[in-house]
Amino acid sequence: MDRTLIWNERHLRHAPREFEYHYNAHRPHQAMNQAAPLRVVPEPITDPGRISRLDIRRHDRLGGVIHEYRHAA
Repeated sequence: MDRTLIWNERHLRHAPREFEYHYNAHRPHQAMNQAAPLRVVPEPITDPGRISRLDIRRHDRLGGVIHEYRHAA
């Protein structure tokens, strides 16, 4: 967030909250075996058939400054 341009007070309050959510609920942490503090470690996908059919979706936060990736249902 060190290169984020803050437009007004509302944006100033919103940006750190979005980053905090991303940091605690989505971002993997090496010290936690690639888990986020607020979720469990995902099960690895070892089946080659499932790996070849992965459908990954990107979700942008903070106007595209932060990208989150998830498996599509």
